[in-house]
Amino acid sequence: MPLSKAQDGPEEHRSARSRLRSRLRVRSVAGQVFLWLLVVVVLLVGAALTTLILQAHNYAISDAGHSTRAAAVTLSRYPGLAAALDSADPTAVLQPLAVDVQKSGGFDYIVIFGTDGTRYAQTAHPELIGKHVYGDYQDSLKGPYTVTENIPLGPDVDTTVSVTRPDGSVAGFLSVGYYVKNTGGAVSRQLPVLFGGAAAALAVGTGGAVLVRRRLRRQTLGLGPAEMTRMYEHHDAVLHAVREGVLIVGGDGRVVLANDEARRLLELAPEVEGRPVTELGLDPGLAGLLASGRAATDEVYPAEDRLLAVNNRPTAPFGGGPGSVATIRDTTELRTLAGQAEAARARLRLLYDAGVRVGTTLDVERTAQELVDAVMPRFADFATVELAEAVLRGDEPLPDTGVAGGPRIRRVAAGGIREDRPFHPVGTQISPLPGTPEAVALGSGRATLVPDLRQAHAWRARDPQTADRILAYGVHSLVSTPLRARGLTLGAVTFWRSGQSAPFGEEDVAFAEELVARAAMSIDNARRYTREHRMAEALQRSLLPRALPEQNAMEVAYRYRPAQRGVGGDWFDVIPLPGFRVALVVGDVVGHGLHAAATMGRLRTAVLNFAALDLPPDELLARLDELVARLDQGEPVEDDKTRAVTGATCLYAIYDPVSGHCAMARAGHPPPALVRTDGGVEFVDLPAGPPLGVGGLPFETTELQLEPGSALILYTNGLVTGRERDLENGLAALRACLADTPAHGSPEETCRAVFDTLVPPHPGDDIALLVAHTRLFEPSQMATWDVPYDFAAVSRIRNACGHQLTAWGLEELSFTAELILSELITNALRYGAEPIRVRMLRDTSLVCEVSDSSSTAPHLRYAATMDEGGRGLFLVAQIAERWGTRYTARGKVIWAEQPLTAPEYRFEAMLL
Repeated sequence: MPLSKAQDGPEEHRSARSRLRSRLRVRSVAGQVFLWLLVVVVLLVGAALTTLILQAHNYAISDAGHSTRAAAVTLSRYPGLAAALDSADPTAVLQPLAVDVQKSGGFDYIVIFGTDGTRYAQTAHPELIGKHVYGDYQDSLKGPYTVTENIPLGPDVDTTVSVTRPDGSVAGFLSVGYYVKNTGGAVSRQLPVLFGGAAAALAVGTGGAVLVRRRLRRQTLGLGPAEMTRMYEHHDAVLHAVREGVLIVGGDGRVVLANDEARRLLELAPEVEGRPVTELGLDPGLAGLLASGRAATDEVYPAEDRLLAVNNRPTAPFGGGPGSVATIRDTTELRTLAGQAEAARARLRLLYDAGVRVGTTLDVERTAQELVDAVMPRFADFATVELAEAVLRGDEPLPDTGVAGGPRIRRVAAGGIREDRPFHPVGTQISPLPGTPEAVALGSGRATLVPDLRQAHAWRARDPQTADRILAYGVHSLVSTPLRARGLTLGAVTFWRSGQSAPFGEEDVAFAEELVARAAMSIDNARRYTREHRMAEALQRSLLPRALPEQNAMEVAYRYRPAQRGVGGDWFDVIPLPGFRVALVVGDVVGHGLHAAATMGRLRTAVLNFAALDLPPDELLARLDELVARLDQGEPVEDDKTRAVTGATCLYAIYDPVSGHCAMARAGHPPPALVRTDGGVEFVDLPAGPPLGVGGLPFETTELQLEPGSALILYTNGLVTGRERDLENGLAALRACLADTPAHGSPEETCRAVFDTLVPPHPGDDIALLVAHTRLFEPSQMATWDVPYDFAAVSRIRNACGHQLTAWGLEELSFTAELILSELITNALRYGAEPIRVRMLRDTSLVCEVSDSSSTAPHLRYAATMDEGGRGLFLVAQIAERWGTRYTARGKVIWAEQPLTAPEYRFEAMLL
């Protein structure tokens, strides 16, 4: 390896000399520097030869070290070397391997020994195999260890490395040695060649330099013809091909060079070189800049109908003579493209803003107005929206909506940059004539562009007076775009421009279609919501009482307000009960929508049925709770909005106008308010109970004694709770409102005052309010008798009943009333228990009641022809309009009701 480096020495020397000659040739621009360059070449060649001779010895040692290190490291990684060291006879494997490597690598010796220093392979002196090596070899554990020793044969370079097993442990060591004298001898033998080559190179270099110097003298600027031609061609091609104008001005202010782009942009004459820039007819500012030679960056100057961006740089700082180089760009097209890009960005921003602003509510007309407000004045000066009448109702429009002879469209939104708009006002019905922009757009389903309204004869013919007013106002262009969603034509949107605004173009048509298409989805969603809301509200109202039943126990008024977004499950009811009692009910089903409304109807029906059984409030709520828990069992669950009822609240109260007694119970419902006759307001301390369908604690009944003229206010939670107030604040507001209401005001006035004070314009939940003023029967409207446990008392009670009916002026009812009382009293004496009491009530009808302490219910039977009994209740059922049984805490009451003017034929028909 040192020998190869010695042989490469003259080549490197010649390469260096060639590079110097090349540099000399490149830099030779004048003959005055040629001699200096030649001296430099001679000195460099001499220094290189001297350095090679002095460092040959050091190179030999260094090369020997690199060679032994490379060989030792490579041999240590030989596959199977570690295994051979661990084998029973390492020498048999290692000695041939070491000999082969020594011969192929040209090394002087190779030694392989174990970790204890025993030699297993020795190439130079095989007789040393099996003996211990000399010297310290532990340093090789840290990596390849190279050492140079002086021995009688001369310097010896030796590299020792460790041989490791696959697990990283050391299996042994190997050393590779090289005598420097062998390398030095090779170098010494090459020295004559080096000297000869250096001398030849110097001679050839000197001769070539002389020839080059003579050639350079014959060329312009020291370059050859081919090079000069090529450089000129490149220079000319660049100047003509570049898209920027290049103008070189000398220090005297005259044009030195102008490329084709500069001539085009500045409209220069063909023979412009050599002329002063101030005489070229340029803009004075531009001419002054070019003549001054000052530096400038992107300064804009006019040139005819162009705007030119000029960059000017002086040439002196860069090695040139006095003068400047100017580059010129035409920014007119760039500004046009920038304007188009800005317009595109503005439209994208408008689309985004419209998407945010349009469709904030589910109201059709509000959504249309939001579209109008979103496009002004960024896209149009005025905008109008017309929709089909069916869309406003929430229905799907007919296929021929807006066309001639088809259903008309109504203007629902309009707006503009000025309030004194010349267009038809909102609410006007419009029937586009054939050929008008609106009719074309509705018929084709594509936007229609009218860049000049004065040429739109069909549009002007529809309403000449209005058209002339619009044109006189300054409106000159329009784009009419159909509102289409899911294949349905909902209406049309027309954009107008006036005054100095540019007329609409084709690019505006595409934008208008995109804008209106997005708005159409919002309007269609609002339409569909309107339809569903209207259907749900109609269903809900159909399930609520349409009118309060006639009764004299209470004076009742009510209010109901559905939620702004989606109907709910609030309901109320006034139910007449036997004995002229009245039941008041308010309830609220959790959730909104059709499912809540339908569930409300089912619960209301259940309450009516349970009330017919004349159950006390706590028992009625208990049965209603069981019903809610089973209401949706077995029904498929389609989605989260139609799941089973998750709960409902209810308040049930029964008022007796005879005694002024009121019993009530609630299931998770807000407590009722009570307004005393003196104007005091309180909330009834009524146990809340769990909501219906939740289960758990039983319901409790609270009993009150109400004075005539007291006001009982029942309501749902939508009246006292909302986004801006909690239940506590709502109850306080309700108390304050009731306190401010006149104590002797009518229930209607109380409802009006409460709604005006507490109900927001757009409630988020349904609200039901029921106000009842109590009444008390006069003593003259009732008669009561205690019946002793004696069948003979039946006739005495019957006679007393007849006298009472005569006093009431109801003599024609004496026969039927006496018959009913006879049968009921006889039934109580036979099957009931003492005490037995008879009561007659007169109001809108006549009610006869017989009470006893037995809880045994009577049964209506159909007696056979020969039976002596079993016809009493049958006669009562035939004579009375209604009859029934209700249970009390002390027994039961059998009652029968008959109108004050009962027809006579009923009893006669029964006897036939």
